[in-house]
Amino acid sequence: MQIEQVILVNDQDVETGTIEKMEAHRKALLHRAFSIFIFNTKGEMLLQQRALGKYHSPGLWTNTCCSHPRPGEPVEEAAARRLKEEMGIDTTLTKIFDFIYRTEFDNGLTEYEFDHVYTGTHNGQLYPNKQEVNDYCFRSMEDIAQDLERRPEKYSSWFKIAFPLLSSKLNTSMED
Repeated sequence: MQIEQVILVNDQDVETGTIEKMEAHRKALLHRAFSIFIFNTKGEMLLQQRALGKYHSPGLWTNTCCSHPRPGEPVEEAAARRLKEEMGIDTTLTKIFDFIYRTEFDNGLTEYEFDHVYTGTHNGQLYPNKQEVNDYCFRSMEDIAQDLERRPEKYSSWFKIAFPLLSSKLNTSMED
């Protein structure tokens, strides 16, 4: 089994080194990540329910795909690779914004990420990886916002941060 490395960064996303992924999460070290939000042409967002065997946030609903680039791998290439591996989707991605978040989990791990956020469009067949994805669905932004308000415990910690930021960015770009 290959040991997964993540890219350590400072708060400006300047690379400072690499470290084994679980060690970065145990030591709460800031590292580079990405989140992908896929929409269909009706404007509905593709959500995934994380696999029940995930080391944190199992069974929670979240954005279409998220992960970490490998050392030496450009973020956009990593995002496209991982989207294909996780959901079976091959589509053009557009970077929208980035943000830093930190979340501590009950199992002693911490996500502390400089997260690059991408969007894309897909209407075709999906081929989710069962080791990563328990379920998936397309939902309107309005439905998601209402459900987040009513039942926030159903969603991953980073989704609860990224979704309102993305909504704001999408609304701003529509007004321009």
